[in-house]
Amino acid sequence: MANIFLRFPGGRPKALTLSYDDGVEQDIKLIKIMNEHGLKGTFNLNSGLYADEGTIYQEGQIHRRMTKNQVTETYLNAGHEVAVHGLTHPFLEQLPTHMVVNEIIKDRENLETQFSTIIRGMAYPFGTNSEDVIKALKSCGIAYARTVISTNDFRIPTDWLRLTATCHHDSPELKSLAKKFVEDKLTQTPYLFYLWGHSYEFEADNNWNVIEDFAKYTGNREDIWYATNIEIYEYIDAYNRLIFSVDGKRVENPTNKKIWFQYEEKHIEIQPGKMIVIYD
Repeated sequence: MANIFLRFPGGRPKALTLSYDDGVEQDIKLIKIMNEHGLKGTFNLNSGLYADEGTIYQEGQIHRRMTKNQVTETYLNAGHEVAVHGLTHPFLEQLPTHMVVNEIIKDRENLETQFSTIIRGMAYPFGTNSEDVIKALKSCGIAYARTVISTNDFRIPTDWLRLTATCHHDSPELKSLAKKFVEDKLTQTPYLFYLWGHSYEFEADNNWNVIEDFAKYTGNREDIWYATNIEIYEYIDAYNRLIFSVDGKRVENPTNKKIWFQYEEKHIEIQPGKMIVIYD
């Protein structure tokens, strides 16, 4: 039986995504850096905690949430995803289920109205969850939810409601992981580099060079697919829906997405709604 491996759009063996939380002013600079180097990611927002319009922060305050107007101006049409982070950023596992649902569904509804889109992604406030929280997320139509667990590897997610990351940007392993991610020549299992954090941390730690160097080194490469969290979720979900014949000669793509995979040494592309013969 042949070996089959997921490949990302264009047949790429690697994907990279970022995830940043809270909707703070420093996201403006982060987005500029990301866009300059072709990186894409997801910004997780608390729509119940926007700053009042006209807010002026005291000198030296680091965690500076944006106003609703600033949030719209920053993320709308910026090329990135906005996602749920809880209406008021509570420890969800400490709340009764109906309050968990309210935190998620209200944040989702507010963001969908604000950005005229459909939102299905999320990052857990404080990274914490429970079985009851996960059940509540499913009832709210959430497709994926990111934890704060780092794996220090490039695994393809399987449990999307307990989504792990490769690392936080302050990880001492960041440079070595980036080097391995870029330099490894992949012939089998694909790589996903998932970086997360809070952009205000760059200001607090006076180390914007960390993300600037990372973006410069990993960005604008032909063998890497740069995507938002939801784009990666939807693509992998579509890949997992491919239907293979028992002998592996034929494959059907029942989804609305073009999918790539590697079949032994051969790269296969299959159009939406089509069935193809891989070999005779």
